[in-house]
Formats: sequence, structure tokens, C-alpha cells
Amino acid sequence: MKSEKGYSFVEILIAVSISALLAVGAGMTTAQIFRSSRQNSDWNVAVRQAQSVGQWISQDALTVSTIDIGDDPETAELEFIALFWKDWENGYTYDTRYLWFDSTDSMKQLKRNQIARDSEGVEISNTTALIADNIYSATLTPQTDSWKLTVETRSGDKSVTREYEISQRLQE
Repeated sequence: MKSEKGYSFVEILIAVSISALLAVGAGMTTAQIFRSSRQNSDWNVAVRQAQSVGQWISQDALTVSTIDIGDDPETAELEFIALFWKDWENGYTYDTRYLWFDSTDSMKQLKRNQIARDSEGVEISNTTALIADNIYSATLTPQTDSWKLTVETRSGDKSVTREYEISQRLQE
């Protein structure tokens, strides 16, 4: 009947089907964006953690006169590296230790503890800072004229491994 106004059942069915397809497509796109965002965030966190370890240890290695790798059984903390040096200008000595602490899901935290003593041996500062979280493994291997630092960090389902070549200052 041409004089009747409105939509037929078939027209309504086609409009609803097209709307449903658009809604499903938008939902899938949104889910993909959230999944990619979470993965990128996990990867960025893992990279920043590995870079933090490399930057701090490299920086300290440039100033030290002695590097001890591994745990010192005479201390209560589980050490990764101990670094020692003396400031020849003022006679201060520095004892910097990178310490392992348990974190979540079999991961470790690496903290940096630095004790400074004046020329008389009196402690003038004692600071501890969190360097990195989510560390799965880290090794420091002596090379001919340097050390090789290998760090593996994880965040979510992303894992990052970074290697650094660390050189010690030249002895005068």
C-alpha cells in the first residue's frame, strides 16, 4: 500500500543488522587498543627498569677503585655488587652496595645503599634508593678491560634483556 507511511519489517531488520555490525567492529577495535596499550606499557616498564640498572651501575663503576662481585657473607643483606672508593680531595670514603630484595612473582628488587665516611672514618651519610623492580636476573661478568652487565626484567607478559659494557676509571 503506497499510501501507508513507515518502515517495513525488512527495512528495520537491515538497519538493526548494520547497527549491530558497526557496534561489534567498534567493540573489537576498542579491545585491541586496550590490549596494545597494556602491552606497550608493560614493555616500557621493563625497558626502563633495565636501563635504570645499567645507568646506575655504570655511573658508579666510573668512580670506584674496587669492585666486588657477589654477596659478602659477613653482611646480612644479599649483595649483587659492592663498590668502594676514596675521594682524594677530602679523604671521604664511599661504600656503595647494590642489594637484592624479594619482590613479586619470583622477581627481585635492586636497591642501592651508599655509606659515606669522613677522613676520620665517621659515618656522614647513609642513603638507600630503589634502583629497579621486576628484575628476573642480572649478572656482572669480568671481561679483559671491563665488565659485562646483563639484566633481564619483566613486566606483565613482556620480558626485556639488556647488556651493558661497563668500564672502570683508569688508575693513576
